Amino acid sequence: MSLPQINKILYTTSLGPYTRSVYRHAIQLAQQNQAELVMLHVINPVGELGEALIRQYLPQDLVKKVHDEGISKVMGQMEERVQKFFDEELENLDITIKMKVTPKVVEGNHDEAILATAKQEQVDLIVMGTENKLGLHSQSHTTQQVIKRAKVPVLVVPTGKDYNR
Repeated sequence: MSLPQINKILYTTSLGPYTRSVYRHAIQLAQQNQAELVMLHVINPVGELGEALIRQYLPQDLVKKVHDEGISKVMGQMEERVQKFFDEELENLDITIKMKVTPKVVEGNHDEAILATAKQEQVDLIVMGTENKLGLHSQSHTTQQVIKRAKVPVLVVPTGKDYNR
């Protein structure tokens, strides 16, 4: 029996201040397995009431333009974070690390979007963080649902000011 192959990893991020430790684990696993890394950020939809109010006061083409510009801004932030990580974290290593990191932004319910992206991208592993509160590793609803419903293994890395490796 052979070991499972990890060819593609889905790393989920909130783009928050304590997510670097999760990213480090994802990068390390991708490097060790010579895997591609998909960096996913999920944004909340506006909601029916908000969308109805926006559509009442703004023309449809302007709503689409603002939405698309928002997605582009988040994509730009993710690309900057990828580059900054490589510049700051990896420049001191004796080896050159080259891997494909694909930033992706989707809109929707967080757990459903993560699971749908994992299926669409055909990933072999999901890497995500969970907040470390007062030494307790409490899992968010999103983390619980992804673990419960995922068809691939999920690595959960604790985050927060008490765990910053």
